[in-house]
Amino acid sequence: LRTHSLVQPYLDSDLQSRWWDFGGDTIIRADKHIRLSSDRPSQSGWIYSRVPLTATNWEIEVEFDINGQGNLFGDGFAMWVTTDRAQQGPVFGNKDLFEGLGIFFDTYKNNRPGVVFPYVMAMLGDGHTAYDQAHDGKANELAGCSARGLRNANIPTKARVTYFQEKSLRLELMYKKEDEWTPCFEVPGVKLPGVTYLGFSAETGELSDNHDIVKVETKNLYSPSGAAGTPKDYSKNAYRPNQYTKKEGGGWGWFFLKFVLFGLAVTGAYVGYTMFRANRRRDRF
Repeated sequence: LRTHSLVQPYLDSDLQSRWWDFGGDTIIRADKHIRLSSDRPSQSGWIYSRVPLTATNWEIEVEFDINGQGNLFGDGFAMWVTTDRAQQGPVFGNKDLFEGLGIFFDTYKNNRPGVVFPYVMAMLGDGHTAYDQAHDGKANELAGCSARGLRNANIPTKARVTYFQEKSLRLELMYKKEDEWTPCFEVPGVKLPGVTYLGFSAETGELSDNHDIVKVETKNLYSPSGAAGTPKDYSKNAYRPNQYTKKEGGGWGWFFLKFVLFGLAVTGAYVGYTMFRANRRRDRF
């Protein structure tokens, strides 16, 4: 889906983007990345799709980079699939009381004992419930996982979100080893709003980091009958995104048979008509 993907140089020839809006402290380096926030205090930036994501089933793969100089850092960035768009606010740079899906890549631990940070979690917003800022989203968590090593990684870091409407929502991460996906969570029965926008945002407070989006690839998925939402084998390299393929054009054999039968019927009709005319001519003479 070109409308919901991002690749270098990100901007058109007139230094604008046809499919995305951006704002706040976001800086676009056409040869490198989209920097949502720089490694400076009190930064907040966002980028959001201009057109809605109307696909029923989809996969979004994001390459990102969280990096910085200090040993103390924060706060993180978020991926959004929400009914509203491009509204700056206090939740990783985006508005609170959102409706839809938020996935938070939280690098700073406020008050959540027993949890290793960075921590990646999903929240389903209903448009009325506030994000539990004081406890790093504990009250809102749909599912999540610790991801130590996500920041300042030596390999390209990626997230892959796969959604089948009312069947499953899955998140996988790449940060330990290149081309090796680590499962974070899979939740059954998730239903998102029918019309949503894709976005990313980041925020720094007193502590800071660079939060960069390098590449976004969004795909429309088609699932074989009954396959979506079933448990997946998460053993090493067991899952591949191409196990979900676009609908194949089937029934060629049946189509060919019908074509042959139609041709025979036409030929038979023509022969019958020719014989009928010949008989009539003989009768006349």
